[in-house]
Amino acid sequence: MFFETYRCGNFIPGEIEKMEKMDAVGLYDKQAEVYLSSRPKYPSEWFSMISALTPHHSLAWDVGTGNGQAAIGVAEFYEQVIATDVSESQISLSIPHPRVKYIHTQPSTSDDELIAMLGGEGVVDLVIVATAVHWFDLPRFYSIVKRVLRKPGGIIAVWAYRPPTIDDAPPSLELIVKRLYENSLPYWHRDFISLVLGEYKTLMFPFESVGLGSEGEPLMLEMKQEVSFEGFLTGLRTGSAVVTAKEQGVDLLNEEVIKELESAWGGIHVIRTLNFKTFMLVGKVPNQE
Repeated sequence: MFFETYRCGNFIPGEIEKMEKMDAVGLYDKQAEVYLSSRPKYPSEWFSMISALTPHHSLAWDVGTGNGQAAIGVAEFYEQVIATDVSESQISLSIPHPRVKYIHTQPSTSDDELIAMLGGEGVVDLVIVATAVHWFDLPRFYSIVKRVLRKPGGIIAVWAYRPPTIDDAPPSLELIVKRLYENSLPYWHRDFISLVLGEYKTLMFPFESVGLGSEGEPLMLEMKQEVSFEGFLTGLRTGSAVVTAKEQGVDLLNEEVIKELESAWGGIHVIRTLNFKTFMLVGKVPNQE
């Protein structure tokens, strides 16, 4: 397993005042550059599956976009994507795409101001939140979603993934990673533990099911990524628990641990496959006509 790998979109807390947890915003600001190169890529099949549910493909909103990993994926199916994030450093490293408009939102942005940035009420065909919704002030966020989604036809999709397992990992590597996982637990945010490790089964999701998961019963998916030892190590280093622990004087990835990991991995040139167990909820505003 890795430590948690939030998205800042591909993890970031919320978009507006009280929708964000500022401690996490600062945390991900510090690791924005390495984050861009260390996160798994979302399969295009997911975006194709979700986009097939919306009759219109004019506008999508990627909330908590981070560097834009999800935004550029959904842009293949929509004429325009507005990708917002409270982290200026993440937005500054966003992945360019001709149909994606990145917006750095301010903590003081009001609900009405945010809705105006999106073009008004009832104009968004798809809202996506990739590995971030567990940070949000959910009642407030969902209220905004219900205002901006097109009716009928608008869809919201949220997902996240657990710390990955390593396919065909030797027992020695499994033991070291398990020890790291256990040592990191005191430094994880409570929302990560309760919602992400709980696979979104307790996540509030007041939307009508469209056949791809529902409140209490998320759709389970898999996402795989081949990485070298350096890529694996970078992923570990950008985990929020590792960063938080280091700020508190605890180096979970000290030189001795890194040497143990490298040896058990099989050397820096060995490529291994990470398997991310993913959980998704997709729905529409209830009582659409």
